[in-house]
Amino acid sequence: MDIIVQRWVRWGVLVVLAVPQLATGAWVVLAPQSWFDDFPGFGPALVGAEPPFNRHLATDAGSAFLATGVALAIAVIWLRRQLVMLVLATYLASAIPHTLYHVAHEAPGLSSGEHVTNAALLVVAGVAGVVLLWGAWSGGRDESR
Repeated sequence: MDIIVQRWVRWGVLVVLAVPQLATGAWVVLAPQSWFDDFPGFGPALVGAEPPFNRHLATDAGSAFLATGVALAIAVIWLRRQLVMLVLATYLASAIPHTLYHVAHEAPGLSSGEHVTNAALLVVAGVAGVVLLWGAWSGGRDESR
């Protein structure tokens, strides 16, 4: 019996989580200095607010973003509930400590308002991951019928 996730979970995983992870990961892997200096691409520069730049660390982090995005995209294509749940749990294993770090540590290059906005966006992405995981777990339809 294959159970696939509901359409809203599929689109949420793709649009809210996979696309940003893929875009960020590709940017970091292809141009780590640009990512450090300019992320998210409009002010303020969030990553560069905590210098110094470390190409090795940036590329490693970018690879993790890229791998997470690829896994999320694959889950959207295959749509099997267990796979979607596994990928979302993996995403949250990364997103939760990342969010907690930013909530607890204000970057010296950001204003208090910028810090709060950054932390709030990360919390929203984490909550979205939890909601999507709940949606994958609680609902679905049996493909064998």
